[in-house]
Amino acid sequence: MKSKTLVPYLVKKYLRFDRSQPFITISAILAFLGVSIGLMVLIIAMAIMNGTSKEFKSKISTMSYPITILPRGDQVIDMYGVQALRDKFPHLEFSPYLNSQVIIKQGDTMEGAVLYGVNFDDEVKINSIIKDAVKDINISGFEMIAGQGIAENFGLFDGTRVTLVFTQPQPGGFSLIPTMKRFVYKGSFRSGMQAYDHAYIYTTIEALSKVLKIKDNKYHGLHVYSADPIKEIEKIREYLPSDLVAVGWWQQNGNLFAAMEMEKKALFIVLMLIILVASLNIISSLLMTVMNRRREIALLLSLGATKDEIKKAFFLLGSVIGGAGIVFGTFLGLFGIFLLGRFDIVTLPADVYGTSKLPLDLATGDFISILVGAVLIVLASSFYPSKKATDIDVLQTLRNE
Repeated sequence: MKSKTLVPYLVKKYLRFDRSQPFITISAILAFLGVSIGLMVLIIAMAIMNGTSKEFKSKISTMSYPITILPRGDQVIDMYGVQALRDKFPHLEFSPYLNSQVIIKQGDTMEGAVLYGVNFDDEVKINSIIKDAVKDINISGFEMIAGQGIAENFGLFDGTRVTLVFTQPQPGGFSLIPTMKRFVYKGSFRSGMQAYDHAYIYTTIEALSKVLKIKDNKYHGLHVYSADPIKEIEKIREYLPSDLVAVGWWQQNGNLFAAMEMEKKALFIVLMLIILVASLNIISSLLMTVMNRRREIALLLSLGATKDEIKKAFFLLGSVIGGAGIVFGTFLGLFGIFLLGRFDIVTLPADVYGTSKLPLDLATGDFISILVGAVLIVLASSFYPSKKATDIDVLQTLRNE
């Protein structure tokens, strides 16, 4: 037999079911299934982790705003500063705001919250959640919209008058009397994040400026929308005077996403170990084949087959078993993502996760990392048995077997 055809001939022969040694074939099948299932689980898990992270980033970046410009200390931003920024960065959207901590009082129930005073014409351009909340209503004067959690806790409905107690007291005689003002509830918004839905209230900037006794066209800060905030924030910082600072949403929530990234890496390593364990079946299957075919290997070597050919044959055999598992596992993983994304097989509590549909997003980088890791494990698992196949004493084996 020609040397070029020997290697594929041996691979095809050893892949056939051996009735005399059925456990070898069963071990190879288990290795194939182990790699396939491990790869499928890893692909789906990474897609869920990426989807969840992307969903949280979308919610948090919307309510925390991509970029926030703040004055240092107790200073405020004036109208001229806002206009200068708009002229300098016409491709960005700006929404000036006032804010204050308040206590919501309704009957015997009291709860803390954060009240934002905004110009809703500017706000809807940078906040899609507020845009959806006010699309059918008009907020003016001392009217407000609140997070869904606040509305449910206080049983608010359209037209309800809500007393807000401001935590900035004013001197009155021998005591400090907090400012109280009644606002009319007009609607609610749902961001999908309890931290915002149970704490945020929005009203007009004119109303809040009157309560806080702040002059017109003076602001506590400036929310900025940018499609690429990480890049734009550096340009904004270069332009801002020393009494203003720009903060990105990722800086305000850095610990959360650092923890999520760490969890993702740990999950990747743990699930990759499933493929590593499955690859041990490849090693055991090939070693059993080598032990069962010792006499045949010795005979081939005595007839002129080279050790490299024998090594290539067993290396290719392990690669075929593992490679087939990788291909099948990739198909199962992508098909599983399709099913989970297309049909509501898994539903989530919307009040906790912000969506009832399982978020899925398989990043190209993660997909390539999974395939490369699986291929390296399979190749490494095929190397040792293929090397072991050539460590045969031909004369001793033929004499004894």
